[in-house]
Amino acid sequence: MTEAPHILVVDDDREIRTLLSDYLQKNGYRVTAVAEGKAMRRALDQTHVDLIVLDLMLPGEDGLKLCRDLRTQSQIPVLMLTALGEEIDRVLGLEVGADDYLPKPFSPRELVGRIKAILRRTVHMPRDPDLRQATSYKFGEWQLDNTTRTLTHSDGTQTALSGAEFRLLSVLLSHATRVLSRAQLMELVRGRELDPFDRSIDVRISRLRQTLRDDARAPRIIKTIYGEGYVIGVPVEQA
Repeated sequence: MTEAPHILVVDDDREIRTLLSDYLQKNGYRVTAVAEGKAMRRALDQTHVDLIVLDLMLPGEDGLKLCRDLRTQSQIPVLMLTALGEEIDRVLGLEVGADDYLPKPFSPRELVGRIKAILRRTVHMPRDPDLRQATSYKFGEWQLDNTTRTLTHSDGTQTALSGAEFRLLSVLLSHATRVLSRAQLMELVRGRELDPFDRSIDVRISRLRQTLRDDARAPRIIKTIYGEGYVIGVPVEQA
C-alpha cells in the first residue's frame, strides 16, 4: 500500500496551522505543522517531506529566504501562501523557486487542488533532476551548476539564473533525450496544468536561448520540435 504524501505546513498563525492540518488529514495526507524556519529545517532533517506549504510572512526568516535557501540543496515542491496582493510579491516567490502561490484568504478546497496539481505525475516523471546524483550538467559549451544555479561558458563567462530559468533548464537537461511538450514542461516546472492561452513556457524558452547564445532562428541547444515541444539538441553529461 502506497504511503500518503507528507505535507509540511509552515505558518506562524496557529489557527491556520490547525485548519490546514485537519483539512489535509481529512483529505488523506500526512501533515507536520510548524511555526517558523528553524522548526521547518528540523522537520526536513528528521523526516521525508513531499511538499511544503510555506507562508511568505514569517517571524525571523521570511518565506522568500527560506525558499531560496531550500533551493540550494533540495527540489521539494513549495506552495507559497501570501497575504500580500501585489504582483511583485507573487513574482518574487516564483522566481526564488516556489512552484505556486495562493493568496490569503483562500479556500482549503482550492489549496488541496493546488497540492494535487503540484504532486501529479511525480511518481512516474520526476519534476527536477536529483541534485544528490547530478551536481552539474555539461552541455555544448556550457556547464550548469545545480548548487549555485550558475551557468558557465567555456570562455569563462558566468551567468546567474533566476529560479524560473534554473528550473526550466534543469528539467530540460534531466530529460535530455526526451521531447517535452509545453503542457509537460508547465506541469514539471510549476506543478500546474497548462492554460491554453498561457505562453509563459515559450517566453522562458526564448529568454534561455538568449542567455545560451542560441540562435532563435536556428536554435542548436534548445530545439523546437514542431507540434511536439522542446528538447535539448546537444549531448548532456552529468557530473
